[in-house]
Amino acid sequence: MGTARPIEIARLGEPRIASPLTLSTAIGDGIGNFVPDRARVRFQAEIGTGIDDPDLLFEKAGPRERLFFEPAKTRAAIATCGGLCPGLNNVIRSAVLELHHNYGVPEILGIRYGYQGLNPAAAHPPVALTPDFVEDIHKDGGSVLGSSRGPQPVQAMVDYLAAANIQVLLLVGGDGTQRGAHEIAAEIRKRKLAISVIGIPKTIDNDIMYVRRSFGFVTAIEEAKKVFDCAHNESKGVPYGIGLVKVMGRESGFIAAVATIASQEVNFCFVPEVTMRLDGAKGFLDVLKNRMLARNHAVIVVAEGAGQELMPSAPAETDASGNRKHQDIGVFLKQRIESYFEAERIPVSVKYIDPSYTIRSVAANSDDSLLCDSYARNAVHAAMAGKTDALIGFWNACFMHVPIAMAVESKSRVSPESDLWNGVIAATGQPRTWG
Repeated sequence: MGTARPIEIARLGEPRIASPLTLSTAIGDGIGNFVPDRARVRFQAEIGTGIDDPDLLFEKAGPRERLFFEPAKTRAAIATCGGLCPGLNNVIRSAVLELHHNYGVPEILGIRYGYQGLNPAAAHPPVALTPDFVEDIHKDGGSVLGSSRGPQPVQAMVDYLAAANIQVLLLVGGDGTQRGAHEIAAEIRKRKLAISVIGIPKTIDNDIMYVRRSFGFVTAIEEAKKVFDCAHNESKGVPYGIGLVKVMGRESGFIAAVATIASQEVNFCFVPEVTMRLDGAKGFLDVLKNRMLARNHAVIVVAEGAGQELMPSAPAETDASGNRKHQDIGVFLKQRIESYFEAERIPVSVKYIDPSYTIRSVAANSDDSLLCDSYARNAVHAAMAGKTDALIGFWNACFMHVPIAMAVESKSRVSPESDLWNGVIAATGQPRTWG
């Protein structure tokens, strides 16, 4: 194994205030104990695998014995940004209850509609988050605070934080949100303000670096599997039936791949990381034809970012968050399948299903609810200790602090050489390459 490299986390200053948490200071397995800053989480859990890259040592997340902020004089705020994801309300609720009950923070503000709520020009006043307010929100999907995409002027947002006397800002969102969080932290540092900015990773695509699993992902897999199974029933219900399902995954195909393995009813799975080829001998349409003649039905799953190279070029456009807009691969693939089989004189019946907005809007399941709670409370611990410009990561079954700039350098993606993709090939029986 290569040389170990500790990853340093920015902090606002020396923590000198005793924590109100009643935990042990003994060094043990970390359960029920304060976590010392020297505690680290290895990025590489295995040795002897031939990986020679320097190992990264991330600061372990968790409650600190000494705080930077005096809880009774602290005002905190929480915002949810970007698209919806199962578990947003769980994160809000757990953060509020940790701040209120365990730390005794007297006032917590809910920033409405993401970054728009930090810009006074948008006129979205905050709401007071109390235990009564959040009592039942975890039972519903969506975000009780609302959300939005796109940046706001950094100077205006920091002006608002300073004027509102907010010392702790928790930002729940994906890589676009976290880039904004990094810019806010940089402006705060430039002004020498004592405001902590901590990111909580939210991506239904599960594509943030140094985050093995983001909250909402398992719920999304569970819901996608139900759709795949229904598509299978639909495809078998008519002669030459084809169930075609498009799921989320702009640049990373984790939902499509993992849900395909969970379902075991999918015959073809397409993700952005693997090139598609439709035409010619052993192209997808040729292979699909052979299956239809042999088995009379098929289920096809496609991630939204797959096959973009197949469609006619269009002017490059981005959404408000800066994400490249994709052409609709689901509609395109449906049309190509229907035209191909019409020419082959095979009367297929294609049922096209796009459950994306349904999946991302449901409430979190039990597994994700537990993960939401851990992310939220670890974010509170980090902020109260004066950590800043940091994202709560999850790696090797441990929560850790990751510099936001490091977390947004690239995306986590499905490797065509991974055991995950091998599992997809085994479950579907599709060719490893097309043509």
